[in-house]
Amino acid sequence: MTMYRPRGRLLTSRRQVLGLAAGTAGGVLLRPPPLLAQSPLAGSLRAQPRRLAPIAESDALVAFGHTGPVTDGGWTTAHDRGVRAVRQAFPRLRTVYVESIPYSADATRIFRQFVAEGAQMVIATSNYGDFIRDVSDRAPNVAFMECDGHGVSGNLGWYYITHWYASYVIGIAAGLMTRTNKIGFVGSFPIPSVYAGANAVLLGARSVNPAATLQAISINAWFDPQAATQAGTALAENGCDFLCGIMDEPGYLRVAQQRGIKAAMWNTDMRQYGPDAYVSSVVLDFRAYYVRQVAARLAGTWQAQPHFLTLGHGVDRDSWGRTVPPDIAARADAMRERILAGYNPFRGPIRDAAGRLRVPDGAVMDDDRIYQWDWPVEGVSGLD
Repeated sequence: MTMYRPRGRLLTSRRQVLGLAAGTAGGVLLRPPPLLAQSPLAGSLRAQPRRLAPIAESDALVAFGHTGPVTDGGWTTAHDRGVRAVRQAFPRLRTVYVESIPYSADATRIFRQFVAEGAQMVIATSNYGDFIRDVSDRAPNVAFMECDGHGVSGNLGWYYITHWYASYVIGIAAGLMTRTNKIGFVGSFPIPSVYAGANAVLLGARSVNPAATLQAISINAWFDPQAATQAGTALAENGCDFLCGIMDEPGYLRVAQQRGIKAAMWNTDMRQYGPDAYVSSVVLDFRAYYVRQVAARLAGTWQAQPHFLTLGHGVDRDSWGRTVPPDIAARADAMRERILAGYNPFRGPIRDAAGRLRVPDGAVMDDDRIYQWDWPVEGVSGLD
C-alpha cells in the first residue's frame, strides 16, 4: 500500500493513512458493480452545486484514491498519469494518493483521513458509492469527484469515459480480421461498463460482418493475470481468433501472441506484450481533464457535475498494430471520423441475446442510456 507525496512537508499522520489501507496490499483488486441512478445525467443531481472558496496553489492538497496499484499498466496507471500531469502543471501544489483501496468501510476511513489531512479536493478513480458519498456529505467545503459514479450532490461530481465508441471502431477491425467469425471477450463482472464494451465490439464487427459472434468469459476481477490468461486460453481453444476485453493487464494478449491470433486491449498501449497479435487498445487519458478540474478548484470556480470524457478527448483507439492491414485500419477509421463528426452508431434495430427488440428501428442509444447498459446484444454469449 502506497501513499505518494512528491513534494512539500511530510503529512503529519501519513502513517495513519497507510495503516488504514495496509490490509488490502496483495489482494485481488476489484471495481464492484456501480450503484446506478435511473438517469446518470438528468437524474443524478441531489443538490445545487456549491461554490467553494479559491485556494492558493502553495496551500492546496489534492488527494487521489485508487482502486489498483499504479504499476498495473492499465486503469490505475492511466489515472496516475493524470496525477503526474497535475503535479507538473501545479508545481507548488501537494498531491497524495492511496492505491488498492478496498470496497469496504476502510474506504470511508481513508477518504475521511484525506479530509482530516486538509485535502481541499478528493478524487476517487473508481466507483466507491456510499463509501465516498458519506464522507462528502460531511465535508461540504471539500470538492469530491468519483470516476464511474452516478450521484451528484453540492460537492460531489462524477466523470467517466465514453469508451463504447472506441470499442465500436475496434470491433469493425475485429469483424474484418476474424476468420472463424468468433470473437472472444475477457470480462470482469456483468455490469454496464462491461456490457457496453462487449456489445460495442460486436455491433461494430457485425456492421461489416453479420456472421460475427462474441463469446465472453467473466473472471470476477479487474486485475488477475492468471485468470485472464486462463480465460483467453479457453476462448482461443473454442475457436475465437480475435480476443478483446476490459482488463487492467495484458494476460490474454500474451495468449494471442503465443497462438498466432489477434487481440485488442484496454486502458493503455500494451503492444510490447504481443507485438504481432496487437491490433489496438481503448486508451484512456485523464491528464487534461484532471488539470482543468484542479485549476477550477484553485480558482474557486469548480462545481460538482456529471461529465463524460468523449472520443478524442480522454478516450480513443490506440494507433493500429503493425500487422493490421491498411485497408482494414482505413475502414475502421472512417467510422471513427463519422463519430467525431457527431454520428452515433448505436441505433436500432438492436435486439438482445434472446432476440427481443430493445432499440426500435430509427431510435438511437445516447450516452446516458449506454452508460446503464445491462443486457447483451444478439450474438453475445456468456454475460447474461
